[in-house]
Amino acid sequence: MILLITISAAALISAVIIICLNIHYRRKINLFSHDLCRILDDMAAENTPDFTITEDTLDGKINVRLKRLYEILNGKTEQSKRDKEKLQSLVSDISHQVKAPAANLKLYLELLSRPDLDGEKRREFLQLSTAQAEKLEFLMNALVKMSRLETGLISFEKKKIPLVDVIAGGLTQISPAAERKKLDVQVNCPDGIFAFCDQKWTSEAVFNLLDNAVKYTPSSGSVTVSADRNEFYVQIRIKDSGEGIPESEQAKIFGRFYRSEAAKAQEGLGIGLFLARNIIQEQGGFLSVRSKPPHGAVFIINLPVESLKE
Repeated sequence: MILLITISAAALISAVIIICLNIHYRRKINLFSHDLCRILDDMAAENTPDFTITEDTLDGKINVRLKRLYEILNGKTEQSKRDKEKLQSLVSDISHQVKAPAANLKLYLELLSRPDLDGEKRREFLQLSTAQAEKLEFLMNALVKMSRLETGLISFEKKKIPLVDVIAGGLTQISPAAERKKLDVQVNCPDGIFAFCDQKWTSEAVFNLLDNAVKYTPSSGSVTVSADRNEFYVQIRIKDSGEGIPESEQAKIFGRFYRSEAAKAQEGLGIGLFLARNIIQEQGGFLSVRSKPPHGAVFIINLPVESLKE
């Protein structure tokens, strides 16, 4: 009889323990489910979830992985927002830049349609219309290059190229303007220096820097192009004898469409330096400027040499 009572008591205790454990784990599961739903709801609402990290527990391990997933998704969302803002900024800038020449061209065409316009005025308005059309063409070409760079659509075909060929590609395009201003253009590029780069696009960067130098160098001034190589970089230096660039603006001049007050008297769109820097950076190099007004400016292209195969 005593044995039966003892067995019954043990069975009752076991049953109570099982019930308590069931209640305990059910409560834990409910709490875990509540926390999981809260975290998922916060993630869906783009709020920052409160992750409860408890080491060496199932809850903690799952929360660690949920936190990693949140950080990955949040990073992609932030990148998407930045890309969208960049695109909106680009569209806005393009619209602003195109507006003026398009309006001018429309005005000149309206004036040309007047039947009472004499021959001299007609020729004048035709020349002005042509100039505005050329400005629009130049602007659109520059904007296409810029947008292709910003969206990563350009594939650089890097090869081992004599540096003198890269420089020559930029020089040929600025020669007429330099001759009109009677500038002394000097080139010092020793034989045997090679660059591992995309010749077409690197020459485009050199041209933009040379065009900038010619534009802001007064008549009868000088522009000097020199090249060198050290242990880490192939270097192209473009020096002019213009007024120079104040230190407060040296970090700004590479911005898209940036033009200082001192530069607004010259024709330009504020794209050239932006393009040059992006072209060089996309090839693993960097572009810098040194200037102490009124003693001109030096733009320095640095292209890495570790990819050269000599």
